[in-house]
Amino acid sequence: MGKRAYLFKLLQDIRASYWFLPSLLVLVGLLLASGMIWVDRNPSVVPFDVPHGWLDTQADGARSMLAVIAQSIIGVTGVMFSMTLVAVSFASGNFGPRLIGNFMRDRGNQWSLGILIATFVYALVVLRTVQDGFEGGAAQFVPHYSLLLAVGLTLLCVFTLIYFVHHVPETINVSQISASIGAALERHVRGLIDDQDDKSRYVTPPDRAPDITLTAGASGYIQTVNFSQLEKLADDYDLRVNLAASIGAFVTEQTPVFEIWIGTQENEDDAIDILECYAIGASRTENQNPTFLAEQLVEMIARALSPGVNDPYTAKDCLNRLAAALTVASTYNGGIKDRSLPRITFKALTFSRLFAASFPLCRQYIKPDTLVLEHAVTLLNDLTNVVRDEDRQVIEDEITMLNSES
Repeated sequence: MGKRAYLFKLLQDIRASYWFLPSLLVLVGLLLASGMIWVDRNPSVVPFDVPHGWLDTQADGARSMLAVIAQSIIGVTGVMFSMTLVAVSFASGNFGPRLIGNFMRDRGNQWSLGILIATFVYALVVLRTVQDGFEGGAAQFVPHYSLLLAVGLTLLCVFTLIYFVHHVPETINVSQISASIGAALERHVRGLIDDQDDKSRYVTPPDRAPDITLTAGASGYIQTVNFSQLEKLADDYDLRVNLAASIGAFVTEQTPVFEIWIGTQENEDDAIDILECYAIGASRTENQNPTFLAEQLVEMIARALSPGVNDPYTAKDCLNRLAAALTVASTYNGGIKDRSLPRITFKALTFSRLFAASFPLCRQYIKPDTLVLEHAVTLLNDLTNVVRDEDRQVIEDEITMLNSES
């Protein structure tokens, strides 16, 4: 695993983390407090007049108000964080632990926490600037404009709390969870299809044993492959490269990751730079791996049809989301294609691979439930009427399997 791919993975993890956006908003709160204090020390820069009644607060009143704001906001923040943990715990126990990341990446939760913490920091920074005047010492300083903005931010926090109380139950609604996963799966599939060009085609690797085989060197899941850098290295060093381990696969220290064929140049040592083009982590992610989202829906189906839950309607909803994603994979802009780069071959996502990660994995769970089994067969029959001819066979084979099971 190379530094370049690791940095790319780190950027993806930061954007998807629960702490990044709130941390940015805290920084914004600090800068905003500093800017408003400067405005209060230079009131002539304000281009409009403010009613005099808004600027007659005394030092003791300003100090008390900012202290109340800070104490109230941090208390509400603690309640908000507790509600988030309860939602995450509930989702993990009922829908599967792999769904935790979806809740941590939820922008509504991140913005809500960030706004409250930023307001708390803003109130603290402004509070320390309030000064009482006394004879022979510093003159009284009351940051009136900063205080007005603090009141405005407090009102924003009130509406944020109202939104959050509405948002948390909505995020743990099982229909909302399946809908968000299904929408993310369709978005990833559309993105892959949009990245294809008209000349996309599958290129086979050379018909001989590879000259170099690079192993992982560590255990974990392949999370990121930097294809642009990989393609550049292959062009510069005249290499043919095959990604032997697919994205999302678990590798050990001795698992082959890259198979390399050397061209006319003497560049065996240069081929080691290929290891800079991928990164591994402790768990699978949806980055460059849409089948992970399909398997999340399969896991929800398995839990919904377990004897302890017995919720066939949730299972039917998840099957609907899988069918919608498969429809996109086959019909959107000509459908997804099995392709490789000119010098690089890899297991690209295809309709058959996406299909294999959906309905066939559900078969053992939906077999005992007649209602869900009939719905699955209906969806598959509907798919055969809309997908491309080359994608129809795998669907018909699955229909045969389900009918034989029934």
